[in-house]
This record gives sequence, C-alpha cells and structure tokens, in this order.
Amino acid sequence: MNKHIPFLDLSQIPLDLKIALKEKFSQMLDKGVFSGGEEVEILEKNLKEYLGINYALACSNGTDALELALRALEIGSGDEVIVPAISWVSTAEAVALVGAKPVFIDTDASGLMDLDLLESKISSRTKAIIPVHLYGNMVDMEKLLLWSKKNKVAVIEDGAQSFGAVLKGKHAGTWGDIGCLSFYPTKNLGALGEAGAVLTEDSILAEKLRNLLNHGQTFRDHHILVGRNARIDSIQAGFLNVKLGFFSAWQKRRKNLVSIYLQELKDIASISLPQEILSPFHNAHLFIIKTSQRDDLRQFLAQKGIGTAIHYPEIIPYMKPYLDGQKYPVAEMMSKTVLSLPLNPWMKNADVKRICKEIRNFGFQTLV
Repeated sequence: MNKHIPFLDLSQIPLDLKIALKEKFSQMLDKGVFSGGEEVEILEKNLKEYLGINYALACSNGTDALELALRALEIGSGDEVIVPAISWVSTAEAVALVGAKPVFIDTDASGLMDLDLLESKISSRTKAIIPVHLYGNMVDMEKLLLWSKKNKVAVIEDGAQSFGAVLKGKHAGTWGDIGCLSFYPTKNLGALGEAGAVLTEDSILAEKLRNLLNHGQTFRDHHILVGRNARIDSIQAGFLNVKLGFFSAWQKRRKNLVSIYLQELKDIASISLPQEILSPFHNAHLFIIKTSQRDDLRQFLAQKGIGTAIHYPEIIPYMKPYLDGQKYPVAEMMSKTVLSLPLNPWMKNADVKRICKEIRNFGFQTLV
C-alpha cells in the first residue's frame, strides 16, 4: 500500500534542524529574554544582509506588516489602494483596517495583477498599490514602478510568499517604498509560529515603522504617536536565525523537485504548468497547475492518499466584506482551475514521481 503524501507536514523537518531548533530554544530559556533582545537584532541584521536593503524590521506577522506599511504612509479614510483580486485576504483586509478602500484589479493568467489594467483603476483618491508576488512569482516591478512614479502612487510589496525570489538582482520586497514579509510556518522560510518583517530603504519610513510596531514609542514610556503591539517574539526570531542557515539548500531542493514535476507532467494537454517557476524571480513557494477538471482531479488524488490545496477558491471581491459588484473574469477562472500540488524540501523524488504518475492515471476527459 502506498504511503500517504500530505500537502505539507511540518513534523517532517529533518533531524539536524530539529536538534538545532531545540538547542536554540534551550539557549533562550537560559537567557530568559523573550521580547526584543539579541535574537531580534541578529535577525534584522541577517535580513538586511541577505536582501541587500538598508532597513529590515522584524514584526509580529505578515498581515500586521501590511497594516504598518499603510499607516506609515499615512493612508486612511477617503484613500484608495489598488490590490489584486486574487490573494490571501490579508492584502485587502489591511487596507480596510486602516479605513481606506481596496480597489480590485483583475489578474493575468499567472495570477499576478494585470498591469495593463492599471489606468482603468486609478483615481484622484489612489494613494498606493499593493502588488502581490503570488505563489512566489514576482510581479514585473520595473513596469509597475514606472507607472507608480508617473502617477505618484506609493508601492507596498506583499512579499508574503516570495522570500528568496530575485528579479534583475533585486529581491522581492526591496523594490517598493515598503516591502512586507511573512514568516508563517508554511512559507519557504517559516518560523514555528507567527512572524513577519517590513523592509524599506527610507530612513524616515523606517523610524516611523519602528515606532508604530512598538506602541508608538521611540524609547520606553516615550510615546510620540498611536501605535500598536506588533513586535516579533524573540523565540521566533531565534528560530528564524537558525532556519536561515538552511534556506539556500532548501531553495535548491525545491527547484530540483519542480524540475521533476515539469518533466513528468509536460505531455498532459489538459493541464497548464507554471513554466516560469524555475526562474530566479520565482521562489517555488507553490507548484500550481491549472485544469478545468480541478475538483475531480483533487478528489481522485485524495483517494490515492495524496494531499493537495487550492490557492484560492474564492477571489476577494466576491467575499461578503469586500463585494464591489464588479467582474474579474481571469481571476475567477483561476479560482476555479488552480490546484496546488505538494512541494517542500523534505519530499523525496519518488514522492513527486508518484504524484505525477497518479495524475497521468486520472484519465482527463477531452472537452469539446
């Protein structure tokens, strides 16, 4: 009987990593510093060096990072922010939380915001745009920045899924006015709980972000604005410092597994593959295929003991809190056809080959 292949099982992390994480936890227990401190400072230094950016501020999670970015740019009531129709809900949620209006834009066939539609979405109230590097695939930031500078619109990168992706020598999250990262446990670089970061090259924005994420204070009991508690837990910072040492090897492993998927599935006419996923500007966070028989295929694979996921089954402007009465045909098509296959650095080559074998055995129907 074939073993179960889960979509993702974080208990499968290798023994050497488990030992390193336990050692870090033990060291931090002995030190007794669980808020701020050395591990947070080390993480921020590591992120700055890895990403090649002047300021990297660790925070509580990716959603808070987006809200902090919007507040730092003083975006609020009466303002509009352009966001893609497909993303995790946080992208639009953060806009609503600061009192601004999310203005949705349709996507292209890869799920990224369609930059050719920008002119139809801008208004006198447009203050920012949030490109989402969905599935780990980067938006064409050169094209977007030309438009944003021309129209004086701030750019907040949602890089929650794209840590490690690089476009023309620049990392995801380092192109815009502010970049937002998530280190949720399922990410390519994930903590053992909630964690995130905000990135910027601007010293004034960096200082403002630092104050905002720590109750609006510049130092203890000196509050200069209304902030919030969006600090990272020191323990999560410590865990991320450990896992950063494994990251490059994990990324190489992800791309190796992707190559197997592409080779094994290339001749199936009924599915569309993410050909750009081997490029440096894609970090292989998710391996998504598109097929009109998505739901049947997913059920078939589940019966074979193979887990899958759907990112995402409903586009944001069709959700109750964000209904706008508009149509987003490409994004809607994506929500009905996209299926995420298992992809993580602890999988075996044989696991990927078995998944592909079962997909070939599915028996796709020829649609007329």
